[in-house]
Amino acid sequence: MGRTSDAREKILGAAWSLIEARGYSALGVAEICKAAGVPKGSFYYFFESKEALALAVIDEHWAGQKRTWSAALAGDAEPLHRLRRLFEETEAAQRAGQQSCGTVSGCLFGNLALEMSNQTEAIRARLQEIFDAQVEMVDSVIAEALERREVDVADPREAARAVVAQLEGQVLFAKLYNSPRRLGALWANCLALLGAREAVAGV
Repeated sequence: MGRTSDAREKILGAAWSLIEARGYSALGVAEICKAAGVPKGSFYYFFESKEALALAVIDEHWAGQKRTWSAALAGDAEPLHRLRRLFEETEAAQRAGQQSCGTVSGCLFGNLALEMSNQTEAIRARLQEIFDAQVEMVDSVIAEALERREVDVADPREAARAVVAQLEGQVLFAKLYNSPRRLGALWANCLALLGAREAVAGV
């Protein structure tokens, strides 16, 4: 009765697409189940509430994004090369999203933070954990660049927070204007924010 091995994945996939397109608040369980092609009873077999589903969608999205960020920021390349790779991956993802559905979807985490952070404590707390994890990943790269004297920042953690905020803000603008071109200036702005030495400004 819809409780097959792929029913949960269908519900997650449908909810993910609908949340990206329309947000969380306007969605109902019946609409999600209809889009997933599963009976309503299947929803409550896997998820105790719509909030529980949203948290599962967030975790699923973060698992994939974390792999992307880790791959971009890891390796033997110079730290600023790795950081630039993250920016390029972000822009490529927004361009691909626009090509597939006609609009820039923005960042699922940023969209939900704007919509839900003052309404649902569990979602707010989970999003905070994710943004803190992003900052920590960028922090390690900036700290390495600082050790190599390639950047000039007083506090790598606060610099990392500013970089993540800049990245998130520009993705928001890309969504607002439906234009991935808004992400084009990100790297130059990041180098300026980090006080990158002239010798590495062409990274």
